[in-house]
Amino acid sequence: MIKVFLAEVITDSRQKELTAQRMEELEQLVSTYWWLSIVKAVQQRIKPDYKTYIWPWKLEEIIEWMKESWAELLIFGNILKPAQIYTLNEILRKASKDDEIQLKAWDRVDLILKIFDRHATSSEARLQIELASIKHMWPRIFWMWMELSRQWWWIWTSWIWETNTEIMRRHLRTRRQQIVKQLSKYEQVRENHRKARKKKYLPTVWLVGYTNAWKSSVMNALTNKGVLVENKLFATLWTDVGKLYIPSMTWKWTEILINDTIWFIRDLPPSLIKAFTSTLEDSIEADILLHVIDASDPLWDDKIEVVDTILDTIWAEQPRCYVFNKLDLLDQAWISRSTFLEESSSWLEMYCEKKDYETPEILSVSAVSGEWLKELEEYLVQRLQKKR
Repeated sequence: MIKVFLAEVITDSRQKELTAQRMEELEQLVSTYWWLSIVKAVQQRIKPDYKTYIWPWKLEEIIEWMKESWAELLIFGNILKPAQIYTLNEILRKASKDDEIQLKAWDRVDLILKIFDRHATSSEARLQIELASIKHMWPRIFWMWMELSRQWWWIWTSWIWETNTEIMRRHLRTRRQQIVKQLSKYEQVRENHRKARKKKYLPTVWLVGYTNAWKSSVMNALTNKGVLVENKLFATLWTDVGKLYIPSMTWKWTEILINDTIWFIRDLPPSLIKAFTSTLEDSIEADILLHVIDASDPLWDDKIEVVDTILDTIWAEQPRCYVFNKLDLLDQAWISRSTFLEESSSWLEMYCEKKDYETPEILSVSAVSGEWLKELEEYLVQRLQKKR
């Protein structure tokens, strides 16, 4: 098991309240990959260092701590520029030149992509992750290959003088085109499924939420689908569809399709979101978005904004219902259910007014115990009946 050193740079004093939560989230990401985090360091600066992001004197301290504890990898909770990652790895390489352990540095996106790669099971998910990796790697190519020499290549009837950077870019460009072509086939299949659902009058509900909000538990409670439920980040990396059966026979449809799709998390770069567009496109066609929120999380309001920002990025404009999950943990945590719902409703009304959203629908549920689940089912039926 690899030992990992975690680092975070705070550039805004307003982030102080989120620091502990961000570091805890970073540690969860590391444990999801089955690594062991040993030390955490936080540095507050008005702006990051131009070359190494973290200031040089702090980096020297971290290197010493890593050597003393036999840590191999330095992971930043921030997103670094390609030149900064290159410079950091060069410093770490020289610092560990004569040691048994070779030190390396990653940023937040590197870690997330590694987790994606490990947990992906479907061929489509693997293609999407490879595409995201290519988009993330593309601006780093110059720094990765800047010290390599040129090569001669025989093409048709002449020799061509080409750098390794150009070779790598050509290879990645070709591979990206191949992946996009393969993903378009999956998109076509999904498009056909959506057309078939419309012909059968099958309404669709899309579950969204911050990672580890237990969306999959809500999915199982509504549909008995039996999807994977784990208390860790990124348990779901693909789309699962279940059916909620309606007892009434007076409508044109007697079942509702519930989609459980991939998680959301803060500081996702646009290139990463675009790589999963084909998976997220079902949200644009869904009739209702159920935004599942971990009510026991003290920072639930901050995570709501993270999810809504990503939804706005992919142009998901359907009616949204905010569903607070894990209500059974509230009394054990820090507030009673009634007080929590009253305060959260007031905050959400002001929030939606500021965001120019519809007047929010707010429900509560405990997916584990099944409490208040009937209210959620009744809401879905009433809302979809009006839409029809």
